[in-house]
Amino acid sequence: MQSVLIRIECWAGLLGLALSTAVAAHDLSADECREGAEFIQHAAMSRDNGLSRDDFLRRMQEDLQAIQAFPPALRWFVQDAADEELLMGAAQRVFDAPRTPEDHRSDFVQACSERLSLQPDTDARLETND
Repeated sequence: MQSVLIRIECWAGLLGLALSTAVAAHDLSADECREGAEFIQHAAMSRDNGLSRDDFLRRMQEDLQAIQAFPPALRWFVQDAADEELLMGAAQRVFDAPRTPEDHRSDFVQACSERLSLQPDTDARLETND
């Protein structure tokens, strides 16, 4: 009987850990902001080279869905819904409000930096080559 109780407590503990990990928001790093900015700059370059909004966003959504098959800790950038919203919103603006690739990159760096500054216990500083 005691071994059953221990197993139940063990499973309950693992379930609690899994749930608390799944709900915790992902804190972005300065490197992730830079990499996301490069992605958005490349999106604008793709737009300038003729890739349509629908094609780009469809492919991006397919990639995001494929990435979700991996545990959040193994994903680049899009580890939670807030990351996805930040990246997807910036990609949509590339097509909905076209500007230079460098301008879109700068906008993303600024938005990501603002999110960084709201993170608790963060002293990350984002330096750019703009």
